[in-house]
Amino acid sequence: MRTQLESRLKELRTEYESGTKMLEQVQAKKRDLEQSLLRISGAIQVLEEELNKPEELAENEKDNEKEVGDPGRPRRVKNRRLT
Repeated sequence: MRTQLESRLKELRTEYESGTKMLEQVQAKKRDLEQSLLRISGAIQVLEEELNKPEELAENEKDNEKEVGDPGRPRRVKNRRLT
């Protein structure tokens, strides 16, 4: 009887260790998946904001990007009179 109990105890300890390792792996996968979902959520938010901007505002931003040109070159600024 004692031998059977010791054998069963050994089996259970092995099973417990295996379960613990599996749980650690699942938790690591969960953390990775949460990080991926967070990045995807951020990308979705940016795209939704871009799509919800008024068309004219989006076009002005594109024009501004074109005007910037080479960041190493000074940009010419037109003189405007303040009224």
